[in-house]
Amino acid sequence: MIRREAVFPANRHALYEAHGYSAAIRSGDLLFVSGQVGSREDGTPEPDFARQVELAFANLSATLAAAGCTFDDLIDVTTFHTDPEAQFPTIMQVKEAIFPQPPYPNWTAVGVNWLAGFDFEIKVIARIPDAQA
Repeated sequence: MIRREAVFPANRHALYEAHGYSAAIRSGDLLFVSGQVGSREDGTPEPDFARQVELAFANLSATLAAAGCTFDDLIDVTTFHTDPEAQFPTIMQVKEAIFPQPPYPNWTAVGVNWLAGFDFEIKVIARIPDAQA
C-alpha cells in the first residue's frame, strides 16, 4: 500500500493552518498540490492582480520544491479564474515566462465566481523525479 505524506513549503503555513489542509500530498511518485493562490505570507490576498498571479506561481514553485519538483515535472494543471476574459492576457504573460517552450503541461482553465477573496488559483499534479514508491 502506498502511503500518503503531507508536503509543506518553508514559511508558508498561514492559510494551511487557518483552513486545515495540506499544501500537497505525496503518494508514490505523484505529488497532488492543493490550489495555490497569490497570498502574502500572512495569508491575505495580494490586491494587484498581476502580482497575485506571480505570487500564486511562486507559492506553487515553493510547494513543488519542498517535494523535490520543478515546473518541468508538472503533468496536469488546473487554474481557476474569477473573470477569465479580462484576466487571461495577464495570466498568459506569467504562464509564457514560466513555460517558454514545449512540451507544455496539459491545462484546464475554469471560470468561477468565488475564490475566498482571490482572483486566481492554480492546482497541479506533478511526477516526483526519482521518487521511491
